[in-house]
Amino acid sequence: MPELSKRTAPFTDSVIRRMTRVSLQYGAVNLSQGFPDFDPPRALLDRLAETANENVHQYSITWGAQNFREALAEKQSRLMGRTVDPNSEVVVTCGSTEAMMAAMLTVADPGDKVIVFSPFYENYGADTILSGAEPIYVPLYPPDFRFHPDELEAAFRQHPKALILCNPSNPCGKVFTLEELSLIADMAERYDVFVITDEVYEHIVYEPNRHVYFASLKGMWERTVSCSSLSKTYSITGWRLGYIIAPAHIADAAKKVHDFLTVGAAAPLQEAAVTGLRFGDDYYKKLQNTYTEKRNLFLRGLDDLGLVHTEPQGAYYVLLDISEFGYESDLAFCEDLAREVGVGAVPGSSFFREPVNHLIRLHFAKKNETLFEALNRLADLRKKIKPQK
Repeated sequence: MPELSKRTAPFTDSVIRRMTRVSLQYGAVNLSQGFPDFDPPRALLDRLAETANENVHQYSITWGAQNFREALAEKQSRLMGRTVDPNSEVVVTCGSTEAMMAAMLTVADPGDKVIVFSPFYENYGADTILSGAEPIYVPLYPPDFRFHPDELEAAFRQHPKALILCNPSNPCGKVFTLEELSLIADMAERYDVFVITDEVYEHIVYEPNRHVYFASLKGMWERTVSCSSLSKTYSITGWRLGYIIAPAHIADAAKKVHDFLTVGAAAPLQEAAVTGLRFGDDYYKKLQNTYTEKRNLFLRGLDDLGLVHTEPQGAYYVLLDISEFGYESDLAFCEDLAREVGVGAVPGSSFFREPVNHLIRLHFAKKNETLFEALNRLADLRKKIKPQK
């Protein structure tokens, strides 16, 4: 038989999604894959029910239904400080996962190099490899996960085609400062590099941190491919509605890639989601307050248990330090954690280019009672998992 393609050999299936299956197997509280266990806003659900009896069950325009693109452009224009054209600068995708893949295929050719900050969301490495490009990893250093400008510039000197910027960052919860973003922008301009942003946590940022859209920086609109989704903002991860916002000539190329990848996002869901895109500023403030409460609840609980962890500035993830248990494999620890303690987590090694095996990722996008249950189970962590010899 002929060999399978070589491009898939360097990576495995998604460790995040695998740990959800492990959590289900052992009846663990799933704090691995980042999705809520509470309902989306009622207005969205009501509108979704109405669409069942409306004529929105066939293909929409490939790059997004007209009313969806108009509502999205109006919302993002207000946030990004420029007028976004819904007809020439917006591409609606099947989640931000497809948006990132389409963006990569739009700007990178086989053999190109792409800068990726480490730790990184696991898809970025796979996206780079699937597009035939070569990742250049630049480390972010804890506890605040800052990069060293000289290391970043050394990566730019390798003449990459693009840089991937996840802000706020998954898995470490970093929110890049204006100073850091300006440094990246300066290098992107000097070395003539595209910047592909993943901003799915744009509305989940904790005081006093502020999210700055990279495309809003001086001179950066022309070289930025902004990717995001509705999944986290409206608690609809299963709807798979994402988007690309970019200058017209970039968006036009992305439309063609998107067309042959997926044809189009689900038409009834786009119709229902327009309701969410038209929410007022009070919705996003309430969302921030809700996640601030959950973050504080969960971090206090971890502190009470004497568990060492990071403090996220944005998104809804915590990296827990498991050094005291002496495991050589963080994956083995996470499997034991699900089986013996009943809590699902993701091994940190799946996010780092560096040999990091002492961190695991937990998330707190859950009902408060779910978080309390997870903390109650973690209270027995040291009883049920003994340090390795």
